[in-house]
Amino acid sequence: MSTKWLKTLSASLALTVAAGTVSAETLRVVTDPSFVPFEMMDQETGEMIGFDMEIIREVADRAGFEIDLNTMDFNGIIPALQTGNVDIAIAGITITDEREEIVDFSDPYYDSGLRILVRESNGDVSEFDDLEGKKIGTKIGSTSYDYLVKNLEADDGVTPYPGSSDMYMALMSRSIDAVFYDAPNVGYFARTKGEGKVKTVGPLYEGQQYGIALKSGSEWVDDVNDALAAMKEDGTYKTIYEKWFGPMPEGM
Repeated sequence: MSTKWLKTLSASLALTVAAGTVSAETLRVVTDPSFVPFEMMDQETGEMIGFDMEIIREVADRAGFEIDLNTMDFNGIIPALQTGNVDIAIAGITITDEREEIVDFSDPYYDSGLRILVRESNGDVSEFDDLEGKKIGTKIGSTSYDYLVKNLEADDGVTPYPGSSDMYMALMSRSIDAVFYDAPNVGYFARTKGEGKVKTVGPLYEGQQYGIALKSGSEWVDDVNDALAAMKEDGTYKTIYEKWFGPMPEGM
């Protein structure tokens, strides 16, 4: 390689930087569009909004990458990471030992669990054992589905739905007796579209933590963790949390 060529290349790079045309690396990010209030489509703007969306945009800004955001059904997210078709996923994804074998996770960014949702008039279900023999809706590929199959003696009444809106519609139309799913999602539905029509019952089951999932071996894990830690330290995380969920519990 000649000295003249190197000087020409260096000059070209310098001009590019000076012109501000060098951009951060763009990572392919995927989410599930139906997990409110973590991610949902703003019908007026067509933009994905929600708690997770604000978290990932802030993380990307601090970590130094751009995001190319797309959506897919939840049950396709881990396989997409596993095959390398996407780089990062954020969709209320519970950190599990099984998932950690095939993808990388950030440090936990949200503490969750599973909750029962029934119609307001239902007086037969108040705890998990009452779900035996009932028709129960949950989401395909979720930890709530795994929990139901593992802990119910008669699980033939468990119906996995592709989206949370589908199982809530089934509950409202009396096609199923209860929904068993992530607590923040069922709680949000009960406080909004389902207000006065449905209610959450029983305690929080199987405490869980959500993490940002990255393809295995990703070079961005440390940067993502540093960004999350800084957001919690300077109060940005608290501001985002309270916008979507109200007062943040002590110790989070």
